[in-house]
Parts: sequence; C-alpha cells; structure tokens
Amino acid sequence: MGRQNLTVRTDLILSAVSGLPELQLPLAWIFLIIYMITATGNLDMIILTKLDSHLHKPMYFFIRHLAYIDLVDATVIYPKMLLNFAMGRNTISYHACALQMAFFIVFIVSELFVLSAMAYDRYVAVCNPLLYSIIMSQRRCHVLVGIPYLYCTTLSLLFMSLIFTSTFCTNLLSHFYCDCILMSLMLCSNGQEIATLINRFAIFNLSSSLLVVLLSYLMILLAVCRMHSAEGRKKAFSTCASHLTVVVVLYGTLFFMYMQPKSAQSSDIDKLSSVFYTLMIPM
Repeated sequence: MGRQNLTVRTDLILSAVSGLPELQLPLAWIFLIIYMITATGNLDMIILTKLDSHLHKPMYFFIRHLAYIDLVDATVIYPKMLLNFAMGRNTISYHACALQMAFFIVFIVSELFVLSAMAYDRYVAVCNPLLYSIIMSQRRCHVLVGIPYLYCTTLSLLFMSLIFTSTFCTNLLSHFYCDCILMSLMLCSNGQEIATLINRFAIFNLSSSLLVVLLSYLMILLAVCRMHSAEGRKKAFSTCASHLTVVVVLYGTLFFMYMQPKSAQSSDIDKLSSVFYTLMIPM
C-alpha cells in the first residue's frame, strides 16, 4: 500500500543535467538562450510557410511539420527544466511526467518518419522532376505525415499505459526529463520487460525510417552521377545538404542512445546526447 501511495502522492525527483553545482546557473542561461532561439526560429518557420503562398509546396509542407515537431520536442522539456532551475529544485508531478513522456514519444518518433518523408520528397524532386507535382500531391503529403502521427500516438498511449498503471518502487529518476526506458526501470515488476519492448520499438522505428532515407539518397546519388551538368549536380546536392546533415546527427545520436545496454542509472554522456537531440537539433 505504501508503494502505491508513492505513485500517487509523491513527486518525481529528476536528476540535474550536471552534477557540478557551479555549472547549474551557467547551464540555465545557456538553455534559456538556446530554447528562445529554437522557439522563435521554429515559430517563424511555421508562420512563414503557412502565410507565404510561394511556399505552399510539398518541401515546405514537410519543413513546417518538422518545425512543429521540433518546437513541441523542446517545449515539453525545457520550460519545466528552466522553472526548476529558477525554483532551485528538480521535481515533476506524476501527471506532468506522464504528459511530458507521452508528447515527447509522439513527436520524437514522428520526426524520424517526417525526415524519411522529406528524403522521399527529395528523391522525387531530383529523380522525377517533371512528375514531381503529380507524385507529391497534397493528399499524398498529408498521408505521409498523418500515418506517422497516428502510429506514434498509439505507441505513446501504449507505453504510457504500461508504465503509469504499474507501481513504482522509487521516485528518483536519473534523468532530467521523463525518459520512458528509465521510467520503466523504476517499476517494481515487469520493468525490464517493458524497457526491452520500448527498446525494440525504438530500434524498429530508427531502422525502418533510416532505410527509407538511405534508399532515397542512394537513388539520388545514382541520378546525380548520371548528370552531365556540374550546375545540376551542385543544385541537387545543395537541396539535400541541410536535410542530410540533420539526418546524420539525429540518427547517430539516437542510435547511440538506444543501441547501448540500459541500466537504471543514466550516464552524463546519455544526458549530453539527450540535450543534443532535444534542444540543439531543433535549434
């Protein structure tokens, strides 16, 4: 009964980003500045691609959704972290933790599939430019983002129900936000099984979306190699460069996070990696 009360009445105690007290204030200011840049930049992108009729094209449709995702990813974590910095404590209620985890799962996984949709869009633009407007119709664009949102919402509700209908043995979370795998390892029973299930879904999501990206870029590379014009090759590479950079950094970081064995303790390297893909990449 005491354990059940723990899950209802006691707030979760989060881990600090750094174990060095003298770094807390500088980190707070750094995170605040980066978050403001992230929020402002992504909001500007959303507004610009929505209002400017010249940007009502498939590529900018995906960019707008990527901006939505990046904005939410950062917002579900960093305002709460900054509030904790200001109040001098690292706590979060169980309900807030459940919502944070649910939204984060939906949008971080959606980002993978939106990036793969963008890779497919670039493949069509480079390899089938004359049929681009027909293939990348408005309906197809909505399907390419709608299905991932639906799938990710289902996945999020599944993980949230598995974790938050169970009993927690501790309220100490060794991370600065509600990470689903580390949350599952705090459970009194079935925690390891739930963590394994989450990890398998994570590897599936990473691998399947990355496969689409790699196949798209392989076809783009073959098409570029067949181009006789240096200007055409340059244009093709430039239209893919920023997307490819984000793909390499995001997938590299996430594979590092989820392919390594997990324990109940999150290392400083894990926290640094999390800051990178939850704040730096959205910026």
